[in-house]
Amino acid sequence: MNLMFLSSFKALFTPLLATNLESAASQVNIEVLTVNNVWMMLCIALVFIMHLGFACVEAGFTQSKNTVNILFKNTVTPAIGLVSYTIIGFNLMYPEFADGPGWFDFNGFFLNDFAGINYNQNYTYWTDFLFQAMFAATAATIVSGAVAERIKISGYFIFTIIFVGFVYPAIGSWKWGGGALDAMGFYDFAGSTLVHSVGGWGALAGIIVLGPRIGKYVNGKVIDKEGSSVPLATIGVFLLWFGWFGFNGGSVLSAEPRATSLVIMNTSLAAAAGSLGGFLMGYITFKRLDLGMVLNGTLAGLVGITAGADLMTPGLSLLIGFIAGMLVVLSAIGLDKLKLDDAVGAVSVHLTCGIFGTLAVGIFGQKAGWEQFVNQLIGVAACGAAAFGSAFIIFYVLKKTIGLRVSKEHEEQGLDSHEHGIRGYTITYE
Repeated sequence: MNLMFLSSFKALFTPLLATNLESAASQVNIEVLTVNNVWMMLCIALVFIMHLGFACVEAGFTQSKNTVNILFKNTVTPAIGLVSYTIIGFNLMYPEFADGPGWFDFNGFFLNDFAGINYNQNYTYWTDFLFQAMFAATAATIVSGAVAERIKISGYFIFTIIFVGFVYPAIGSWKWGGGALDAMGFYDFAGSTLVHSVGGWGALAGIIVLGPRIGKYVNGKVIDKEGSSVPLATIGVFLLWFGWFGFNGGSVLSAEPRATSLVIMNTSLAAAAGSLGGFLMGYITFKRLDLGMVLNGTLAGLVGITAGADLMTPGLSLLIGFIAGMLVVLSAIGLDKLKLDDAVGAVSVHLTCGIFGTLAVGIFGQKAGWEQFVNQLIGVAACGAAAFGSAFIIFYVLKKTIGLRVSKEHEEQGLDSHEHGIRGYTITYE
Protein backbone atom coordinates (compact mmCIF):
# COMPACT_ATOMS: atom_id res chain seq x y z
CA MET A 1 0.00 0.00 0.00
CA ASN A 2 2.73 2.45 0.98
CA LEU A 3 4.73 1.69 -2.18
CA MET A 4 1.64 2.22 -4.34
CA PHE A 5 0.98 5.57 -2.60
CA LEU A 6 4.57 6.78 -3.11
CA SER A 7 4.50 5.74 -6.75
CA SER A 8 1.26 7.68 -7.33
CA PHE A 9 2.65 10.72 -5.49
CA LYS A 10 5.77 10.69 -7.65
CA ALA A 11 3.76 10.35 -10.87
CA LEU A 12 1.56 13.28 -9.85
CA PHE A 13 4.29 15.79 -8.97
CA THR A 14 7.17 14.86 -11.32
CA PRO A 15 5.80 16.86 -14.31
CA LEU A 16 5.21 19.87 -12.04
CA LEU A 17 8.73 19.62 -10.60
CA ALA A 18 10.26 19.33 -14.07
CA THR A 19 8.32 22.35 -15.25
CA ASN A 20 9.52 24.41 -12.27
CA LEU A 21 13.14 23.37 -12.86
CA GLU A 22 12.92 24.29 -16.54
CA SER A 23 11.39 27.64 -15.59
CA ALA A 24 14.17 28.29 -13.09
CA ALA A 25 16.84 27.38 -15.63
CA SER A 26 15.22 29.64 -18.19
CA GLN A 27 15.17 32.47 -15.64
CA VAL A 28 18.87 31.95 -14.92
CA ASN A 29 19.68 32.02 -18.67
CA ILE A 30 17.74 35.26 -19.12
CA GLU A 31 19.56 36.80 -16.15
CA VAL A 32 22.95 35.76 -17.53
CA LEU A 33 22.01 37.11 -20.96
CA THR A 34 20.88 40.40 -19.39
CA VAL A 35 24.08 40.86 -17.37
CA ASN A 36 26.29 40.02 -20.36
CA ASN A 37 24.26 42.25 -22.66
CA VAL A 38 24.41 45.22 -20.28
CA TRP A 39 28.19 44.79 -19.93
CA MET A 40 28.62 44.66 -23.71
CA MET A 41 26.47 47.78 -24.16
CA LEU A 42 28.64 49.57 -21.60
CA CYS A 43 31.71 48.51 -23.57
CA ILE A 44 30.11 49.89 -26.74
CA ALA A 45 29.84 53.26 -24.98
CA LEU A 46 33.48 53.05 -23.87
CA VAL A 47 34.70 52.27 -27.38
CA PHE A 48 32.51 55.04 -28.75
CA ILE A 49 34.13 57.60 -26.43
CA MET A 50 37.49 56.62 -27.96
CA HIS A 51 36.46 58.61 -31.03
CA LEU A 52 36.45 61.73 -28.88
CA GLY A 53 39.88 60.68 -27.62
CA PHE A 54 41.22 60.34 -31.16
CA ALA A 55 39.73 63.73 -32.08
CA CYS A 56 41.40 65.39 -29.08
CA VAL A 57 44.78 63.76 -29.72
CA GLU A 58 44.77 64.67 -33.40
CA ALA A 59 43.53 68.22 -32.86
CA GLY A 60 45.96 68.79 -30.02
CA PHE A 61 49.03 67.48 -31.86
CA THR A 62 48.35 69.39 -35.10
CA GLN A 63 48.45 73.09 -35.93
CA SER A 64 45.65 75.40 -34.82
CA LYS A 65 44.96 76.52 -38.41
CA ASN A 66 43.66 73.00 -39.17
CA THR A 67 41.67 72.29 -36.00
CA VAL A 68 38.19 72.50 -37.52
CA ASN A 69 39.27 70.25 -40.38
CA ILE A 70 40.56 67.67 -37.89
CA LEU A 71 37.39 67.77 -35.81
CA PHE A 72 35.20 67.61 -38.92
CA LYS A 73 36.94 64.44 -40.10
CA ASN A 74 36.78 62.83 -36.67
CA THR A 75 33.08 63.58 -36.35
CA VAL A 76 32.08 62.28 -39.77
CA THR A 77 34.39 59.20 -39.67
CA PRO A 78 32.37 57.20 -37.08
CA ALA A 79 29.19 58.19 -38.95
CA ILE A 80 30.61 56.77 -42.20
CA GLY A 81 31.85 53.72 -40.32
CA LEU A 82 28.47 52.94 -38.78
CA VAL A 83 26.56 53.36 -42.04
CA SER A 84 28.98 51.40 -44.24
CA TYR A 85 29.31 48.64 -41.64
CA THR A 86 25.51 48.39 -41.50
CA ILE A 87 25.07 48.16 -45.26
CA ILE A 88 27.88 45.72 -46.06
CA GLY A 89 30.68 45.49 -43.49
CA PHE A 90 29.11 43.30 -40.80
CA ASN A 91 27.96 40.58 -43.17
CA LEU A 92 31.31 40.68 -44.93
CA MET A 93 33.21 40.28 -41.67
CA TYR A 94 31.01 37.49 -40.28
CA PRO A 95 29.90 35.65 -43.42
CA GLU A 96 29.55 32.07 -42.08
CA PHE A 97 31.88 30.72 -44.79
CA ALA A 98 29.79 28.39 -46.94
CA ASP A 99 32.62 26.05 -47.92
CA GLY A 100 34.55 26.08 -44.66
CA PRO A 101 37.21 28.57 -43.48
CA GLY A 102 38.31 30.70 -46.41
CA TRP A 103 39.30 34.17 -47.56
CA PHE A 104 36.07 35.70 -48.77
CA ASP A 105 32.32 35.23 -48.38
CA PHE A 106 29.32 37.48 -48.00
CA ASN A 107 25.97 37.13 -46.28
CA GLY A 108 24.18 39.90 -48.15
CA PHE A 109 23.45 43.57 -47.62
CA PHE A 110 22.10 45.14 -44.44
CA LEU A 111 21.40 43.48 -41.09
CA ASN A 112 19.12 40.58 -40.23
CA ASP A 113 16.11 42.38 -38.74
CA PHE A 114 14.74 39.11 -37.37
CA ALA A 115 17.85 37.80 -35.60
CA GLY A 116 16.06 38.29 -32.29
CA ILE A 117 17.13 37.97 -28.68
CA ASN A 118 18.27 34.34 -29.04
CA TYR A 119 21.34 35.26 -31.12
CA ASN A 120 23.65 33.56 -28.60
CA GLN A 121 23.86 33.02 -24.86
CA ASN A 122 25.86 36.16 -24.15
CA TYR A 123 24.18 39.11 -25.90
CA THR A 124 21.76 40.04 -28.65
CA TYR A 125 22.45 40.29 -32.35
CA TRP A 126 22.13 44.08 -32.33
CA THR A 127 24.57 44.43 -29.44
CA ASP A 128 27.08 42.31 -31.30
CA PHE A 129 26.71 44.42 -34.42
CA LEU A 130 27.15 47.74 -32.63
CA PHE A 131 30.22 46.57 -30.70
CA GLN A 132 31.90 45.43 -33.91
CA ALA A 133 30.85 48.58 -35.76
CA MET A 134 32.66 50.73 -33.20
CA PHE A 135 35.83 48.76 -33.90
CA ALA A 136 35.44 49.28 -37.64
CA ALA A 137 35.21 53.06 -37.34
CA THR A 138 38.32 53.05 -35.11
CA ALA A 139 40.45 51.59 -37.91
CA ALA A 140 39.62 54.53 -40.19
CA THR A 141 40.28 57.09 -37.45
CA ILE A 142 43.87 55.82 -37.18
CA VAL A 143 44.47 56.86 -40.78
CA SER A 144 43.03 60.33 -40.19
CA GLY A 145 45.78 61.38 -37.79
CA ALA A 146 48.68 60.29 -39.96
CA VAL A 147 47.56 62.12 -43.10
CA ALA A 148 46.36 65.25 -41.31
CA GLU A 149 46.98 68.82 -42.47
CA ARG A 150 47.43 68.16 -46.20
CA ILE A 151 44.78 65.70 -47.44
CA LYS A 152 41.64 66.79 -49.28
CA ILE A 153 38.66 65.99 -47.15
CA SER A 154 36.79 64.56 -50.16
CA GLY A 155 39.62 62.09 -50.82
CA TYR A 156 39.79 61.12 -47.17
CA PHE A 157 36.06 60.39 -46.99
CA ILE A 158 36.09 58.29 -50.17
CA PHE A 159 39.01 56.32 -48.77
CA THR A 160 37.17 55.82 -45.47
CA ILE A 161 34.03 54.49 -47.15
CA ILE A 162 36.00 51.89 -49.11
CA PHE A 163 38.43 50.98 -46.34
CA VAL A 164 35.80 50.58 -43.58
CA GLY A 165 33.13 49.12 -45.86
CA PHE A 166 35.26 46.54 -47.67
CA VAL A 167 38.93 46.23 -46.70
CA TYR A 168 38.73 46.13 -42.90
CA PRO A 169 35.81 43.66 -42.65
CA ALA A 170 37.26 41.35 -45.32
CA ILE A 171 40.55 41.12 -43.41
CA GLY A 172 38.73 40.79 -40.10
CA SER A 173 36.77 37.82 -41.41
CA TRP A 174 39.99 35.84 -41.78
CA LYS A 175 40.23 35.58 -37.99
CA TRP A 176 37.15 36.84 -36.18
CA GLY A 177 34.75 35.59 -38.86
CA GLY A 178 36.12 32.06 -38.69
CA GLY A 179 38.20 32.34 -41.86
CA ALA A 180 41.51 30.96 -43.04
CA LEU A 181 43.79 32.59 -40.46
CA ASP A 182 41.57 31.41 -37.62
CA ALA A 183 41.71 27.84 -38.91
CA MET A 184 45.50 28.12 -39.16
CA GLY A 185 45.81 29.09 -35.48
CA PHE A 186 46.49 32.83 -35.75
CA TYR A 187 45.47 34.63 -32.54
CA ASP A 188 44.45 38.25 -32.04
CA PHE A 189 42.27 38.73 -28.98
CA ALA A 190 41.08 42.32 -29.48
CA GLY A 191 42.82 43.58 -32.60
CA SER A 192 46.51 44.52 -32.33
CA THR A 193 46.62 43.44 -35.98
CA LEU A 194 43.02 43.27 -37.15
CA VAL A 195 42.23 46.82 -35.99
CA HIS A 196 45.41 48.67 -35.13
CA SER A 197 47.98 47.46 -37.61
CA VAL A 198 45.37 47.31 -40.38
CA GLY A 199 44.67 50.98 -39.68
CA GLY A 200 48.41 51.59 -39.36
CA TRP A 201 49.14 50.02 -42.75
CA GLY A 202 46.45 52.26 -44.25
CA ALA A 203 48.08 55.26 -42.58
CA LEU A 204 51.52 54.30 -43.91
CA ALA A 205 50.17 54.01 -47.45
CA GLY A 206 48.55 57.42 -47.09
CA ILE A 207 51.67 59.28 -45.98
CA ILE A 208 53.74 57.63 -48.72
CA VAL A 209 51.32 58.67 -51.48
CA LEU A 210 50.70 62.15 -50.03
CA GLY A 211 54.26 63.07 -49.15
CA PRO A 212 55.36 65.21 -46.18
CA ARG A 213 53.86 68.51 -45.12
CA ILE A 214 55.47 71.66 -46.53
CA GLY A 215 58.49 72.62 -44.43
CA LYS A 216 58.63 69.40 -42.42
CA TYR A 217 62.03 68.29 -43.71
CA VAL A 218 64.51 71.06 -44.58
CA ASN A 219 68.18 70.53 -45.42
CA GLY A 220 68.25 67.17 -43.68
CA LYS A 221 66.61 68.51 -40.50
CA VAL A 222 63.24 67.61 -39.04
CA ILE A 223 61.19 70.75 -38.36
CA ASP A 224 58.62 70.27 -35.61
CA LYS A 225 55.13 71.60 -36.35
CA GLU A 226 53.81 72.97 -33.07
CA GLY A 227 50.51 71.49 -31.98
CA SER A 228 47.53 73.64 -31.13
CA SER A 229 46.97 72.33 -27.59
CA VAL A 230 49.12 70.04 -25.48
CA PRO A 231 46.39 69.87 -22.78
CA LEU A 232 43.86 68.74 -25.40
CA ALA A 233 46.20 65.99 -26.63
CA THR A 234 46.75 64.84 -23.03
CA ILE A 235 43.00 64.71 -22.39
CA GLY A 236 42.64 62.67 -25.58
CA VAL A 237 45.16 60.07 -24.44
CA PHE A 238 43.40 59.63 -21.10
CA LEU A 239 40.06 59.28 -22.91
CA LEU A 240 41.59 56.57 -25.09
CA TRP A 241 43.02 54.75 -22.06
CA PHE A 242 39.55 54.94 -20.47
CA GLY A 243 37.87 53.67 -23.63
CA TRP A 244 40.34 50.80 -23.93
CA PHE A 245 38.74 49.17 -20.87
CA GLY A 246 35.75 48.57 -23.13
CA PHE A 247 37.82 47.87 -26.24
CA ASN A 248 39.69 44.99 -24.58
CA GLY A 249 37.28 44.21 -21.75
CA GLY A 250 34.37 43.87 -24.16
CA SER A 251 36.39 41.52 -26.34
CA VAL A 252 35.87 38.82 -23.70
CA LEU A 253 32.36 38.84 -25.22
CA SER A 254 30.75 38.24 -21.85
CA ALA A 255 30.76 39.63 -18.31
CA GLU A 256 32.56 36.56 -16.92
CA PRO A 257 34.31 38.10 -13.90
CA ARG A 258 37.68 36.34 -13.96
CA ALA A 259 38.32 36.88 -17.66
CA THR A 260 37.18 40.51 -17.75
CA SER A 261 39.14 41.37 -14.60
CA LEU A 262 42.34 39.84 -16.00
CA VAL A 263 41.97 41.60 -19.34
CA ILE A 264 41.24 45.02 -17.85
CA MET A 265 44.09 44.70 -15.35
CA ASN A 266 46.57 43.70 -18.05
CA THR A 267 45.35 46.53 -20.26
CA SER A 268 45.96 49.16 -17.61
CA LEU A 269 49.33 47.75 -16.55
CA ALA A 270 50.56 47.76 -20.15
CA ALA A 271 49.44 51.36 -20.59
CA ALA A 272 51.28 52.44 -17.45
CA ALA A 273 54.44 50.59 -18.47
CA GLY A 274 54.17 52.05 -21.97
CA SER A 275 54.15 55.55 -20.48
CA LEU A 276 57.37 54.78 -18.62
CA GLY A 277 58.94 53.18 -21.70
CA GLY A 278 58.17 56.27 -23.77
CA PHE A 279 59.47 58.49 -20.96
CA LEU A 280 62.78 56.61 -20.71
CA MET A 281 63.45 56.22 -24.44
CA GLY A 282 62.40 59.81 -25.09
CA TYR A 283 64.90 61.02 -22.51
CA ILE A 284 67.69 58.80 -23.86
CA THR A 285 67.20 59.91 -27.47
CA PHE A 286 66.19 63.58 -27.09
CA LYS A 287 67.81 64.43 -23.72
CA ARG A 288 64.60 66.03 -22.51
CA LEU A 289 61.40 65.12 -20.72
CA ASP A 290 59.27 64.65 -23.85
CA LEU A 291 55.56 64.66 -23.05
CA GLY A 292 54.61 63.67 -26.58
CA MET A 293 56.60 60.45 -26.27
CA VAL A 294 55.05 59.70 -22.88
CA LEU A 295 51.58 60.14 -24.36
CA ASN A 296 52.30 58.01 -27.41
CA GLY A 297 54.08 55.53 -25.14
CA THR A 298 50.82 55.11 -23.23
CA LEU A 299 48.94 54.38 -26.43
CA ALA A 300 51.75 52.08 -27.57
CA GLY A 301 51.39 49.98 -24.44
CA LEU A 302 47.65 49.73 -24.99
CA VAL A 303 48.07 48.64 -28.61
CA GLY A 304 50.84 46.19 -27.67
CA ILE A 305 48.76 44.29 -25.10
CA THR A 306 45.58 44.16 -27.18
CA ALA A 307 46.40 40.94 -29.06
CA GLY A 308 47.12 38.90 -25.93
CA ALA A 309 45.43 40.70 -23.05
CA ASP A 310 43.67 37.49 -22.03
CA LEU A 311 46.83 35.35 -22.14
CA MET A 312 49.36 37.31 -20.09
CA THR A 313 50.31 37.55 -16.44
CA PRO A 314 50.62 40.99 -14.83
CA GLY A 315 54.41 40.85 -15.10
CA LEU A 316 54.31 40.02 -18.80
CA SER A 317 51.81 42.82 -19.41
CA LEU A 318 54.23 45.28 -17.82
CA LEU A 319 57.06 43.95 -19.98
CA ILE A 320 55.06 44.11 -23.22
CA GLY A 321 53.84 47.63 -22.46
CA PHE A 322 57.33 48.85 -21.57
CA ILE A 323 58.87 47.43 -24.76
CA ALA A 324 56.06 48.95 -26.84
CA GLY A 325 56.62 52.33 -25.18
CA MET A 326 60.28 52.27 -26.18
CA LEU A 327 59.52 51.00 -29.69
CA VAL A 328 57.16 53.86 -30.46
CA VAL A 329 59.95 56.39 -29.92
CA LEU A 330 62.42 54.49 -32.09
CA SER A 331 59.76 54.05 -34.78
CA ALA A 332 58.98 57.78 -34.86
CA ILE A 333 62.68 58.57 -35.28
CA GLY A 334 62.97 55.98 -38.05
CA LEU A 335 60.03 57.39 -39.98
CA ASP A 336 61.50 60.88 -39.85
CA LYS A 337 64.81 59.56 -41.17
CA LEU A 338 62.86 58.12 -44.11
CA LYS A 339 61.01 61.45 -44.50
CA LEU A 340 57.67 59.79 -43.87
CA ASP A 341 55.63 62.53 -42.23
CA ASP A 342 53.11 61.20 -39.71
CA ALA A 343 51.39 64.18 -38.10
CA VAL A 344 50.48 62.44 -34.82
CA GLY A 345 52.65 59.31 -34.70
CA ALA A 346 49.79 57.00 -35.72
CA VAL A 347 51.99 54.62 -37.73
CA SER A 348 54.44 54.23 -34.85
CA VAL A 349 51.68 53.65 -32.28
CA HIS A 350 49.29 51.47 -34.24
CA LEU A 351 51.42 49.72 -36.88
CA THR A 352 54.77 49.22 -35.16
CA CYS A 353 53.29 48.34 -31.78
CA GLY A 354 50.40 46.43 -33.34
CA ILE A 355 52.88 44.14 -35.08
CA PHE A 356 54.93 43.76 -31.89
CA GLY A 357 51.86 43.02 -29.78
CA THR A 358 50.67 40.37 -32.23
CA LEU A 359 54.06 38.65 -32.35
CA ALA A 360 54.27 38.87 -28.54
CA VAL A 361 51.49 36.27 -28.35
CA GLY A 362 53.97 33.75 -29.74
CA ILE A 363 56.77 34.91 -27.42
CA PHE A 364 55.05 35.44 -24.06
CA GLY A 365 52.08 34.01 -22.18
CA GLN A 366 49.91 30.94 -22.47
CA LYS A 367 50.34 30.36 -26.20
CA ALA A 368 54.08 31.09 -26.41
CA GLY A 369 56.02 28.76 -28.69
CA TRP A 370 57.70 28.53 -32.06
CA GLU A 371 54.64 27.18 -33.88
CA GLN A 372 52.43 29.95 -32.51
CA PHE A 373 55.04 32.58 -33.36
CA VAL A 374 55.09 31.38 -36.98
CA ASN A 375 51.28 31.52 -37.07
CA GLN A 376 51.41 35.07 -35.74
CA LEU A 377 54.04 36.05 -38.28
CA ILE A 378 51.98 34.65 -41.15
CA GLY A 379 48.90 36.48 -39.91
CA VAL A 380 50.76 39.77 -39.61
CA ALA A 381 52.18 39.36 -43.13
CA ALA A 382 48.85 38.40 -44.72
CA CYS A 383 46.88 41.20 -43.07
CA GLY A 384 49.67 43.69 -43.75
CA ALA A 385 49.92 42.85 -47.43
CA ALA A 386 46.16 43.11 -47.88
CA ALA A 387 45.72 46.32 -45.86
CA PHE A 388 48.74 48.18 -47.24
CA GLY A 389 48.17 47.01 -50.81
CA SER A 390 44.50 47.97 -50.77
CA ALA A 391 45.09 51.33 -49.11
CA PHE A 392 47.94 52.22 -51.45
CA ILE A 393 45.82 51.45 -54.51
CA ILE A 394 42.88 53.49 -53.16
CA PHE A 395 45.06 56.48 -52.33
CA TYR A 396 46.97 56.30 -55.61
CA VAL A 397 43.82 56.12 -57.73
CA LEU A 398 42.36 59.08 -55.82
CA LYS A 399 45.57 61.02 -56.36
CA LYS A 400 45.48 60.40 -60.12
CA THR A 401 41.77 61.13 -60.52
CA ILE A 402 40.20 63.71 -58.19
CA GLY A 403 43.48 64.70 -56.53
CA LEU A 404 44.44 63.83 -52.98
CA ARG A 405 46.40 66.78 -51.66
CA VAL A 406 45.24 70.33 -51.02
CA SER A 407 46.94 73.22 -52.80
CA LYS A 408 50.12 74.78 -51.46
CA GLU A 409 48.23 77.96 -50.64
CA HIS A 410 45.57 76.14 -48.65
CA GLU A 411 48.13 74.08 -46.77
CA GLU A 412 50.20 77.10 -45.81
CA GLN A 413 47.22 79.24 -44.78
CA GLY A 414 45.34 76.43 -43.10
CA LEU A 415 42.45 74.18 -44.10
CA ASP A 416 39.95 75.68 -41.68
CA SER A 417 39.42 79.00 -43.45
CA HIS A 418 39.50 77.52 -46.96
CA GLU A 419 37.44 74.33 -46.51
CA HIS A 420 35.21 75.21 -43.55
CA GLY A 421 35.02 78.98 -43.33
CA ILE A 422 35.62 79.10 -39.56
CA ARG A 423 38.57 78.83 -37.21
CA GLY A 424 38.97 76.36 -34.37
CA TYR A 425 40.25 78.97 -31.92
CA THR A 426 38.43 82.30 -32.06
CA ILE A 427 39.49 84.10 -28.86
CA THR A 428 39.87 87.81 -29.60
CA TYR A 429 40.78 90.80 -27.46
CA GLU A 430 39.23 94.23 -27.99
